[in-house]
Amino acid sequence: MTGLLWCRRTPEKIAALLTSYGLNVSATTVARLLHQLGYSLRVNRKQIATDSSPDRNLQFEYIADLRQKFCHRRLPVISVDTKKRELVGNFKNPGASWKQSARQVFDHYFRSDSTGVAIPYGIYDTIDNRGSIIVGVSHDTAAFAVHAIAKWWECEGLIRYAASRKLLILADTGGSNGARIRTWKTELQSQLADSFGLSVTVAHYPSGTSKWNPIEHRLFSEISKNWAGEPLDSYQKILNFIRSTSTQTGLTVSSYLDRRHYPTRLEPTPQQLQSLRLQPHQTIPRWNYTIQPNL
Repeated sequence: MTGLLWCRRTPEKIAALLTSYGLNVSATTVARLLHQLGYSLRVNRKQIATDSSPDRNLQFEYIADLRQKFCHRRLPVISVDTKKRELVGNFKNPGASWKQSARQVFDHYFRSDSTGVAIPYGIYDTIDNRGSIIVGVSHDTAAFAVHAIAKWWECEGLIRYAASRKLLILADTGGSNGARIRTWKTELQSQLADSFGLSVTVAHYPSGTSKWNPIEHRLFSEISKNWAGEPLDSYQKILNFIRSTSTQTGLTVSSYLDRRHYPTRLEPTPQQLQSLRLQPHQTIPRWNYTIQPNL
């Protein structure tokens, strides 16, 4: 009657309140009536984009067109991103798992109590429904991101796409593989295009739309469910959880540990920038470009 369309009270408390007003009703009846009226416990949904670009729809259409062209010719299409950084140690991991008793973990997340950090960089093969995670122990830099992609290509991509000389990468606009990061592009040139003779096409998702990047809901979410409620107390345990991730649709995942140190705040040298063979596309060139190998 007051126009209030939400309530945090439990059915038991609502029933007790109604009883105090002279309406004798059980909590079960309250819950049933609420469901009949279309009410249920709901959480907030992150649907409103605060950083929207006028080119958003055009970019999504362009990405869909690129994917269709590559898939039609069975050329590799990969979705890449960095999963949440994890502290390696006896720390609480969100979620629950079947146990006879709860495991005791540290009550605070102190870096000094950990054995290191785990930075999972993911590559998801959208054609073959396969994932690969390279777990870094240093920093999430452009050099680390491209090295992870190069590792995937060397160990898996070359096997599945032996005849291909082209690669399509779908990435977010920010982070270590951001559209504005020059090191990302020079590392793609040296570690991927030149090293393997690949023509590398990159398409970035618009700002604020990373959840539509396939790797988020096809790979990362499945890994999170697989290790939910289990402390990630060693690198081997992290790798094992990643490798054991699978779905009924046939997803398989591989993982590798990268113990290299990647320094931060590095800028490309003039020689690297000069050797960059980047060709912007006519459609939104800041988000779409191809890097050709130096022959």
